[in-house]
Amino acid sequence: MTLTLKPSANCHWDLVSLGEVMLRLDPGEGRIATTRQFTAWEGGGEYNVARGLRRCFGLRTAIVTALADNPVGRLVEDLIFQGGVDQRHLRWVKYDGVGRTVRNGLNFTERGFGIRAALGCSDRGHTAISQLQPGQVDWDAIFSTEGARWFHTGGIFAALSESTPAVAREAMVSAHRNSVIVSYDLNYRDSLWKAIGGKARAREVNQELAPYVDVMLGNEEDFTAALGLEVAGVDEHLSDLDTANFRRMIEQAVAKYPNFNVVATTLRNARTATINDWGAICYAGGEFYEARPMPALEILDRVGGGDSFASGLIYGFLANKGPQWAVDCGCAHGALAMTTPGDTTMAALREVERVMQGDTARVQR
Repeated sequence: MTLTLKPSANCHWDLVSLGEVMLRLDPGEGRIATTRQFTAWEGGGEYNVARGLRRCFGLRTAIVTALADNPVGRLVEDLIFQGGVDQRHLRWVKYDGVGRTVRNGLNFTERGFGIRAALGCSDRGHTAISQLQPGQVDWDAIFSTEGARWFHTGGIFAALSESTPAVAREAMVSAHRNSVIVSYDLNYRDSLWKAIGGKARAREVNQELAPYVDVMLGNEEDFTAALGLEVAGVDEHLSDLDTANFRRMIEQAVAKYPNFNVVATTLRNARTATINDWGAICYAGGEFYEARPMPALEILDRVGGGDSFASGLIYGFLANKGPQWAVDCGCAHGALAMTTPGDTTMAALREVERVMQGDTARVQR
């Protein structure tokens, strides 16, 4: 066995995520700077994984997060209710009236089209979750008293403030103390790190947290920019790499961090914003497993594809389906998530399984 999981019957949660949930404002086919209307969604790298596992795969998930108690926060709460992720560990922070001390995060994202790349503009300074401190969450109660099988967080949460890496570390230590699998998505975002030390700080934080990770997720930019891995043939600015280079990168990661029981990455070549080559590779138990590649995948909204890959992969392991099934599931789920608007999945398990089997997109009726 690659991962030793606690029995489902002994746990209230299949997965608990730690991270920020923002309000995404989507101009649809338009642009942020010129639109006159937005569609509202909820989203966040760590949250999206919990939501995918709940809505597509039917598992029991919860989010540990915080929101400022105002109408925007209550809108995010309502959107989370629709996603089905349990909110009992959501902390409400008193709002000061104008946001001088605490706010809710906003994420303006346009999808891109053809040669025009997708574009994101975040407004997330001084948010409630960024102010979370070690000692404010009883992790042993969540992981042991309530019981959880899997804990997920990532590099976006760790980049939010000086305190969030310490909170993540505290949670990871408790998870291991209570025999909970820990996954971490590096999710490097230059915009989050550039004002607080850039790549050097990102590497310092992620290298400190990496020894506590069982399942490490990311792409080629994440592993080079956030973990500092330097592999011949792998450039963080290239996305059309062959799998041989990815294998070398993963081998280097496992050599440096032998605690990585599983390492998985998506493979993406962006021909245009709306046509991508898409695939995935997973290392587990000393072996590599590749998903069936999807060349020239047509995309409506690429944001959240990696998170949906993560939730599909995690589902495969939680369901004891094995690494090959898990990476196939993650690849198919990520692809389907990019055919619908918003950060989060709208796919059903039967659709994921149909894509995994290589079925066509003929109308279903």
